[in-house]
Amino acid sequence: MIEDIWVDRSVAELRPDFAVLAMAVYGLRNGPSDDRSRAWLAEAADRAVAVDDPRVEAWREAYRAFGAKPQRTRPSVDALVRRMPLPEINLVVDAYNAVSVGHGLPIGGEDLARYEGTARLVRAAGDEPFEVVEKGEPAIDHPEIGEVVWRDDRGVTCRRWNWRQCVRTRITEETVDALFLLERLEPMSPEELRAAGDELTVLLEEITPGLHVETRIVTAAPEEKA
Repeated sequence: MIEDIWVDRSVAELRPDFAVLAMAVYGLRNGPSDDRSRAWLAEAADRAVAVDDPRVEAWREAYRAFGAKPQRTRPSVDALVRRMPLPEINLVVDAYNAVSVGHGLPIGGEDLARYEGTARLVRAAGDEPFEVVEKGEPAIDHPEIGEVVWRDDRGVTCRRWNWRQCVRTRITEETVDALFLLERLEPMSPEELRAAGDELTVLLEEITPGLHVETRIVTAAPEEKA
């Protein structure tokens, strides 16, 4: 699955320094937050990057580059470091949120059972469906033209690069197989990106010993996709 993930040329032209560490994880036994994940969140609060950290500011600059206002729709890591203490969601989400604020990078989590086709990062045409809940009811929204979005064959899975995930693919306590997307811009080094992935793997193995993990770094090389 991760062998097919790609980044569109238009995104590469926007931010040539972008790279994503894709992690496909199989056999998770997720569950509600517990004392382990609360300890991860507490430790993360102690070592979280600052709001003005250059790694966080890089994401605000990336949002401005495609016309988004990061003060109104914040990059996910920017939003998280402003939310201390971190909210308890479930074991898996707690794990990747803790790694996100500790390393200063956005991390998305997708339920592979609800994913359709290949994950790809593109600039939106504007007519792609984005599944949300409004006033307690399912609804369909759409990205803006030119917005950077993650999508699959069915529609947008995350708007504004990493701002908001659709309800369809979010990780729940029933999730067994998952895709994690750890996103990097300079000045984060490739080595730190790998270190964040290694840390997430350790926490997920605490939740589910013996799980199977596949990883691949995908770069925004202009020649990869038309």
